Amino acid sequence: MKKKHIETTLIHHGYDAAQHKGSLTPPLFQTSTYTFETAQQGEESFAGYDSAYIYSRLGNPTVELFEERMAALEEGEAALAFGSGMAAISGTLLAFLKAGDHIICSNGLYGCTYGFLEVLEEKFAITHTLCEMETEEEIKSSIGPNTKIIFVETPINPTMKLIDLELVVKVAKQHGLLVIVDNTFCSPYLQRPLTVGCDIVLHSATKYIGGHGDVVAGVTICKTKELAEKIRPIRKDVGGIMAPFDAWLLLRGLKTLAVRMDRHSDNAEKIAAFLRNHELVEDVWYPEGMLANKQMKRGGGVLSFTVKGGKMEAQAVMDNLKLIAIAVSLGDTETLIQHPATMTHAVIPKHVREQMGISDNLLRLSAGLESWEDIVRDLAHALQKEKTALS
Repeated sequence: MKKKHIETTLIHHGYDAAQHKGSLTPPLFQTSTYTFETAQQGEESFAGYDSAYIYSRLGNPTVELFEERMAALEEGEAALAFGSGMAAISGTLLAFLKAGDHIICSNGLYGCTYGFLEVLEEKFAITHTLCEMETEEEIKSSIGPNTKIIFVETPINPTMKLIDLELVVKVAKQHGLLVIVDNTFCSPYLQRPLTVGCDIVLHSATKYIGGHGDVVAGVTICKTKELAEKIRPIRKDVGGIMAPFDAWLLLRGLKTLAVRMDRHSDNAEKIAAFLRNHELVEDVWYPEGMLANKQMKRGGGVLSFTVKGGKMEAQAVMDNLKLIAIAVSLGDTETLIQHPATMTHAVIPKHVREQMGISDNLLRLSAGLESWEDIVRDLAHALQKEKTALS
């Protein structure tokens, strides 16, 4: 049968209504444990000889449907759902690292990802190196005898810099390294790293996968089932699992992912164009150009910009907004704005933030689904008010 388009996969993959009494919507298995017909079945289930469900920390039908659908969307063989994006990141890294290992990371990371890497270094001597990853030579120069993983954000949060995934994969395969990509900003609708040779993809499903700001979750998708089986016992024993109701909400969110991502991208493109022409805005960062066209379907819904001045001026612009909400996270129906240096990336030391390109006058905006004209009008009002205050 011909492969289905992603818009169809988002809605239908892995679910047969006929197996669930004709229910159009997948049922919610809101249970913590499961019964066995006999003690023998219970014994065989715990021994791995019977596929019966045991306990929802180990497996749940609603969660597994979400995992199956995410694996199909990213074109991987298996997925594992987690209770948050950081649970997905930490659980995945712990599965492939031991004391004394080394990770190469893109020069720009979500604040809590950076914080977790610092914990790994402090407690287990697992070191990390930040790398621009602009050339093959630069990546190779960061590789040591104990390097195990190349961890990439693209676009990078919050500078929106892009990393050439094909370049990273080329170097990684030469040295037997795993390539793990945080694909949160794109969703599988805009970018699928596994198709260019990456090994593992991560998402904070809280963002575009859910799309409505009402669930906290994460998911890891692996190119092979063997990779997933290395992560599974870590998730089981650490316990960073996804709740059934959260999986049900995410399945609902996935159905509209395609139309949402197109609208998010439409709005972000128009907002970026407006900001580039405003005299109070220094720079605007939004994915575009040759590399974006090569590995992304569109630029997505997130952009960053710098306001003339420093922290005080940037925060004043935020305070002048009426429609746009001051909040962390992204991918919601509402347009959100935040100040990375004092919010999402505050845990990162100032000199490292500056090395990453996160200045005190940088703002990150997640374009929502409102009318773009209303979003731009709100930004225009906020910037004009700050311009007046400075004059």
